[in-house]
Amino acid sequence: MELFDVYPLYNVTPISAKGIEVTDEKGQKYLDFYGGHAVISIGHSHPHYVDRLKKQLDQIGFYSNSVQNPLQYELATKLELLSNCEAYQLFLCNSGAEANENALKMASFHTGKAKVIAFHNSFHGRTSAAVAATDNPAINAPINLQQEVTFLPLNDFETFEKAIQSNDYCAVILEAIQGVGGLDEPTTEFYQFIAEQCRAKGIVLIADEVQSGFGRSGKFFGFQHHGIEPDIISIAKGMGNGFPVGGVLIHESFKASYGLLGTTFGGNHLACAATLAVLEVLEKEQLIANASIMGAYFKSKAAEIPQVKKVKGRGLMLGLEFDFEVTDLRKRLIHNQKLFTGGAKNKKLLRILPALNITEAQIDTFFEALKNEL
Repeated sequence: MELFDVYPLYNVTPISAKGIEVTDEKGQKYLDFYGGHAVISIGHSHPHYVDRLKKQLDQIGFYSNSVQNPLQYELATKLELLSNCEAYQLFLCNSGAEANENALKMASFHTGKAKVIAFHNSFHGRTSAAVAATDNPAINAPINLQQEVTFLPLNDFETFEKAIQSNDYCAVILEAIQGVGGLDEPTTEFYQFIAEQCRAKGIVLIADEVQSGFGRSGKFFGFQHHGIEPDIISIAKGMGNGFPVGGVLIHESFKASYGLLGTTFGGNHLACAATLAVLEVLEKEQLIANASIMGAYFKSKAAEIPQVKKVKGRGLMLGLEFDFEVTDLRKRLIHNQKLFTGGAKNKKLLRILPALNITEAQIDTFFEALKNEL
């Protein structure tokens, strides 16, 4: 059977990895400055992570949500402590798309309305309502277009205020730092304005923290740079360090009922063990602070390169913008310099998403390689 051919693939076959180092089947080593779309948060094969998953697998790997799972309560407690999000309830699922799907569904249940406001260059997933709220017509099938989504420019107060006068909206969904879209951010003033307007109109504010959450921005969540409190927070990617897991933090003002949300695999024993391991390493190794420190160091090094026209993002969710498209540069970085980097909807942007325990020496290696190719 052939694989359904939807991914353009680099000719690299990783078979092992440790920290930010990935080794292919020929023994060639690469440095991973992309983390598989910001998934690898505490480094590949972190010993505590591996040990926790192995021990859990020896006990029980999976059972459905029809029985008690104490690991879910342990995870919720640890997550509340590290994130300082005390006024929320946790629903666990499997991915970022599923997290946003459930977030939008809860907003619609809560308000009894259906329309959504999203923003230009947004990316919220590839399923049903989540992909409808993604600003990319190429990945929206006709069935997705049944959803009613209004796309607005980021940081445009007047346009947002005009749109929100309608009483038809159930939700505003917003990334604190746009990932796939190219690292653009709402200003603090704009994010706070959105929060105020949503509160006044009874519209649910969804903070999409799928990529910017779990410490990547230098705070636990990206929205915490702006001093606001969303109604719902979606999480995934870095929370499992490679294990498929997602979640939704739902404000305690939302009423739960049996059957309202559901999932077969979400919150299984292995997923909880993986996420707990990530939280424990983030805390013990102070990786959120390290993300902030290393992000500042990265920006200082980028400032020394004249071809870099702009550095975007926060913490270790970063982009280098050039005055040329970076597709060929990414290929040369992989094949000549043995470095993984990422692209974005903005074709002139090189996306950098390394593990949060990256060092200054590894950042220096990246910039030496970049200089060689430039």
